[in-house]
Amino acid sequence: MSNSRYFKSYKSRLINLIENIDDSVLDEIIAAMEKTIPAKSKIYVIGNGGSSATASHMMNDFGVGLRRRKIRNFNILSLGDNTPVLTAAANDLGYDSIFSIQLEGQLNKDDVIIAISCSGNSPNIVKAVEYAKQMGSTIIGLTGFHGGKLKEMSDINFHVDVDNHEYGLVEDLHMILDHIIYTYYIEVIGSQHD
Repeated sequence: MSNSRYFKSYKSRLINLIENIDDSVLDEIIAAMEKTIPAKSKIYVIGNGGSSATASHMMNDFGVGLRRRKIRNFNILSLGDNTPVLTAAANDLGYDSIFSIQLEGQLNKDDVIIAISCSGNSPNIVKAVEYAKQMGSTIIGLTGFHGGKLKEMSDINFHVDVDNHEYGLVEDLHMILDHIIYTYYIEVIGSQHD
């Protein structure tokens, strides 16, 4: 396959996935986020690798990005952003506990967890979500491939149905989800404040 044929194929698959995003899931995610404002509750975002970068980006957009524009003041944290905490938890408790230990004693039933995992089976994501479910928190799962355990445990699921090796497409769609919601707040909600 020539380079141009591959590029065209990737772009075609990405366009098809974008066109098939379920808008009702976007509405559900926004509604869950909105409930945290009157409840004065938190949004925690978790992910590994590329999904951790997406979690940080979400915290940036939904946190400071909306706050500085005086559109929304979400209390949002990405639990992958504190290297000393992560390495201490991984060293002392094991990598599968790096997120759950940060939630223990902090998480409330009105809080929201945005859990991002291409496979849906990352042990540290699953363990944190199991704890969050015990607490009665709302789980927004961003998944890919077959969805794994996270898809089953999610109250709201944004799923990218592609083959197991197509990490790029899954991570692309997860980032696009962030930008759709972020620009919705800026262009729709923000314009109501002008």
